[in-house]
Amino acid sequence: MYSLTLLSVVASALLGQATAQAATTNETQAAITWRELYYNYGRSPPVYPSPAGPGIGPWAEAYEKARALVANMTNQEKENATIGYTSTTNGCSGNSGPVNRVGFPGLCLNDGPAGVRGTEGVSGFASGVHVGASWNRGRYMGAEYKAKGVSMALGPAAGAIGRLALGGRNWEGFSNDPYLMGVLTADTVTGLQEHVIACTKHIVGNEQETNRLAAGLNASVSSNIGDRAMHELYLWPFADAVKAGTAAMMCSFNRINGSYGCQNSAVLNGFLKTDFGFEGFVVSDWGAQDSGVGSANAGLDMAMPNSPYWTGNLTAAVANGSIEQSRLDDMVTRIVAAWYQVNPIENPGFGIPVNLSLPHAFTNARDPASKDHLLQEAIEGHVLVKNVNNALPLSKPDSLSIFGWDARAPQKSNHPLTGFGKWALGFESIDITESQGLSVFPTLNRTTGPIAIARNGTLIAGGGSGSVTPPYISAPLDALFDQAREDNTWIQYDTDSLTPTINLGSTACLVFINHYAAEGFDMPNLADAESDRLVTYVASRCNNTIVTIHNAGIRLVDPWIDHPNITAVIYGHLPGQDSGRALVELLYGRQSFSGRLPYTVARRASDYGSLLSSDFPSADSDYYLQSNFSEGVFIDYKSFIARNVTPRFPFGYGLTYSSFSYADLGIDVEAQDLPELPADQDVTEQGGHPSLWERVVTVRATVRNTGNVTAAEVAQLYLGIPAEGAPAKQLRGFVKEEIRAGEEVEVEFPLLRRDVSYWDVVRQEWALVKGREYKVYVGKDVGECELEGTFNL
Repeated sequence: MYSLTLLSVVASALLGQATAQAATTNETQAAITWRELYYNYGRSPPVYPSPAGPGIGPWAEAYEKARALVANMTNQEKENATIGYTSTTNGCSGNSGPVNRVGFPGLCLNDGPAGVRGTEGVSGFASGVHVGASWNRGRYMGAEYKAKGVSMALGPAAGAIGRLALGGRNWEGFSNDPYLMGVLTADTVTGLQEHVIACTKHIVGNEQETNRLAAGLNASVSSNIGDRAMHELYLWPFADAVKAGTAAMMCSFNRINGSYGCQNSAVLNGFLKTDFGFEGFVVSDWGAQDSGVGSANAGLDMAMPNSPYWTGNLTAAVANGSIEQSRLDDMVTRIVAAWYQVNPIENPGFGIPVNLSLPHAFTNARDPASKDHLLQEAIEGHVLVKNVNNALPLSKPDSLSIFGWDARAPQKSNHPLTGFGKWALGFESIDITESQGLSVFPTLNRTTGPIAIARNGTLIAGGGSGSVTPPYISAPLDALFDQAREDNTWIQYDTDSLTPTINLGSTACLVFINHYAAEGFDMPNLADAESDRLVTYVASRCNNTIVTIHNAGIRLVDPWIDHPNITAVIYGHLPGQDSGRALVELLYGRQSFSGRLPYTVARRASDYGSLLSSDFPSADSDYYLQSNFSEGVFIDYKSFIARNVTPRFPFGYGLTYSSFSYADLGIDVEAQDLPELPADQDVTEQGGHPSLWERVVTVRATVRNTGNVTAAEVAQLYLGIPAEGAPAKQLRGFVKEEIRAGEEVEVEFPLLRRDVSYWDVVRQEWALVKGREYKVYVGKDVGECELEGTFNL
């Protein structure tokens, strides 16, 4: 009876939209009302009230201060603190309202996951996919945000997780695997919050750009996610972020099981604030708030970049009882507690000019001590996938020929087209017209992108809010020129032509191509004929052709990968400002390649099956696009294994200049006779039940460098959990170790209770499997595991 009453209230509230739709489609009012109710309500369960922040453990002091400050605010001031303002004296991506009377200056929020975006005096860090390919836990960004007066960095990106191979924002995150994504997300949160608030995004199911936003009469796409997949896959890295102490979380544009992300009480009140014990605040993606009272009661704490729903209305809603006073107090307390918890900025946005074209003071946020880290981060995200005939490393070659538009630097670092804003698409690497720009921005509702390649220069980042604004670009051609000067190498280059003249006397021919992706659209394909044509043209005439791809996500190579004249292939990903310098370090063997693929590369696009491209409106869901995640947890390598499809390059794959062997697998079950479910199931701390984070098994192995050079190996552990419907292999550990030639090290993989559990949809709890064997696989990648063992719990 309660749900029927709720639906009738909702139907009345939506009468205006329904009438407009009926006029357009000649459908009856009853049919429109039914469609609205069917597609938007009744599937995502209501979870109310919104839990107040507990303020315990490491958050206790911050909450004590915040509660005292909020107690002195009026309701109007509290409303002001929850709302973003666009008319400010700084150039922050967003500004929350201050309450100057009590000493709260508000927050400066700024893009993006790969460094401070849209301003000057900052570094261009490697993008998420590049860091994921490094399988390295270290990051160094937070200090630059703080030096610019940024209170909160809008990152890391724990979603999209890469469900779709053509997903336009996959490159912003670290990996298509929840474990690797979660580890790197948590480490990034920890690093950022030494200086500023980390805002982990986008919770949850933001897996396609197509119809991400509501447009006209169309609602945003609904990501319809099953309970098990929600816990084991999509929420997994967000739990890691909460465990690491993330002080903010960004809700998504898309709907989740019918309900908009920023008013989805099951996600915000239920999973995040109850199950995970989240102490921080929830902020909307820019413009993702779709209701006033509904979003506040569902767990949204701050609306960006402004709020037509809350402005002037939150206080009225409290006065008339639509929102409890305690809920408004909690919204503001969470915001202020986060400010206290993570190095409060007293003068937000002081180093970000609102208009770089007007006179302003220059604030240089770059720390000279970060230079080595930036270069090393760029180096480690390169993945070598082919190296035959001793093509690499190069050793003072007499001559090189260099081809491809990706070799050179872009000719400018800002894009003047209408609707793009300052550096909205990153660099002038892309080739885009005014009409295309307007069709992509600002609606962000295009089905697929008009751009497959960055034709005007080397690609160091993808496009949109996650792009970067570096002080310089080290392009491959420039870095190779510098090396040639040292080695007395003669270089021929042509970075324009698809049919360049080939010098048959060249020691090697280096071809540079790229694959572009951006916020606002999903990729049109996983390869492009123009780039493939250039590669095959050069390879047909040069018997030592080395190909480097700067790719914002998966890029297929099967049209030419087996060509006998193609001797080496590198996935260069998105290295940031030191792209060329990093590549030269690797090409000339000063460091060995150590990157590994954080995704699976197929032989053909169709190998991804239903997980290739985004869902589109159909006759059945024209206004209310449905994306049914019917594959459950089986994405990327889990799907390939389950369908017995052999990839071109498996997840975790990558070559070095050395070779490694594995031996001496050891498995210690440290906690015997564990209960199937956690004891005291109602106990929750940051990240969930504390027992989920306890070590229960330790796996050890010996890795030996059997080659002739020092190199880093990424030892990987995959687990086969013997639960019905579980994937055959799931990544549950990795160790990256640099090992000298002829030496060996023992690597250790701690397995937590969460790592060896599955989500029981009936009992609604993480459960162990008792009386059946768990399978352990340790090796170089998911397809090559030299060691296998078992254990029982």
